Amino acid sequence: MGTSTTAATGPLTGYVIGVTAVRRREELAALLRRRGARVVEAPTMRIIPLDDDTALRHATQSCLTGSLDYVVATTGVGWRGWMSAAEGWGHGAGLADACRGAVVLSRGPKATGAVRASGLKETYSPGTEASDELLSWLLTRELRGRRVVVQQHGAPLEGFAAALRERGAEVIEIPVYRWAGPDDPDAVRRLVEQTARREVHAMTFTSAPAITSFLDFAAAAGLRADVLAALREAVVPVCVGPLCARPLEEAGVPAVWPERGRLGSLVRTLTETLPARDRRVLTAGGRTLVLQGSALLAGDDAVWLPPVQAAVLRALAERPGWVVSRGELLRRVWPGGRADDHTVEAAVARLRGALGPRAKLIHTVPKRGYRLAVDA
Repeated sequence: MGTSTTAATGPLTGYVIGVTAVRRREELAALLRRRGARVVEAPTMRIIPLDDDTALRHATQSCLTGSLDYVVATTGVGWRGWMSAAEGWGHGAGLADACRGAVVLSRGPKATGAVRASGLKETYSPGTEASDELLSWLLTRELRGRRVVVQQHGAPLEGFAAALRERGAEVIEIPVYRWAGPDDPDAVRRLVEQTARREVHAMTFTSAPAITSFLDFAAAAGLRADVLAALREAVVPVCVGPLCARPLEEAGVPAVWPERGRLGSLVRTLTETLPARDRRVLTAGGRTLVLQGSALLAGDDAVWLPPVQAAVLRALAERPGWVVSRGELLRRVWPGGRADDHTVEAAVARLRGALGPRAKLIHTVPKRGYRLAVDA
């Protein structure tokens, strides 16, 4: 990423944010760009509708052959897809009536919204959006001889269905869609490398399978440990909800998520979290400068810096007015890398060139290092 100057700033100006979603990716990317961020789009999965809908059609017909006791909706998109397919086969009204005579369970607000939009009403929906809670609720009921419909999401809920069958239930699994590898694996590999080098400031995730796929790509590149370290220390992982975040938590990575599992809420959480972590406000020559992410902001102007130059400026900004030695800059900006004093000098020279009229902000202190020339 080269240096650039823009005249439009927003709360996320200066931040590079990875987007791994496949559904509503364009909407999420637009929301972030509208707030000034630069977005790296790399969907880590793709949704494949069943090429052969024989299994779905057969499962739907099974639902119509007798009364249903429980119906489990796991995703909004899956439920809508099922209802739409049934309508196309002429079974829409019959399927709705069959579900209306059953106890309907929904996993989270999206599934609940889809259920209600189809004219039905859920009896129970767990607050955590966890399939485990749905299963626990069901297992407290008498299931022997009961007919339970489970709408799958992405991958078959084998443990879920198996537990119900062990209790004597007849389980009808509804295979609406499945997850597969990304359309552009090279884009995912590049995002993995950028994350490992800490060249992105945040990663957004809207599904647990997307996280698993991203970490699998990191492992295949030999970068899993580096990526996890970056996510723990420098790159903020923002998830749509706690269920989505589970693969990160299992890997020892704390994530943040909004109270409501919506894209707008996710972006709002990101907008509140990133500047609070690293925003630096400086005063030089009586003018206020703001360093956030990889940009230096002065009023409505923003100078975007390449990762190394931004890291040098940040290291100086953490001790404004104080001398930072070349050795300390080497440790901070090039940890464990092959670099020397000449590398530091060259990076500072490029940083001054990028800052243009504000190059005087960086003072050289002979034989000692560099400091930011800020007002007292």
